[in-house]
Amino acid sequence: MKVYVQSVNFNADKKLIEFIEKKVNNLEKYYDRIVDCEVFLKVQQTSEKENKTVDIKLNVPGNDMVVKKQCKTFEEGTSLAVDSLKRTLIKMKEKVSAK
Repeated sequence: MKVYVQSVNFNADKKLIEFIEKKVNNLEKYYDRIVDCEVFLKVQQTSEKENKTVDIKLNVPGNDMVVKKQCKTFEEGTSLAVDSLKRTLIKMKEKVSAK
């Protein structure tokens, strides 16, 4: 699966991008018809500690899934977003196989 990572207002380091790609690629275990994935990383200019936003858009035939998480680190946000997508993909696969 192709993973596009875009960082807004900063440059993401190579380790972060590799971490995101590894996490997102694990989703293929749960649903094999994923076309591609877009990940947007943003830093909010606020005084709060949880100022890092991770948006993951998963392109699946007939359906696009978008998950947005705001956390202290991009790694934590990515993990939470991927877990959420994993649950959604499992439900989707169960619906498809039930037909």
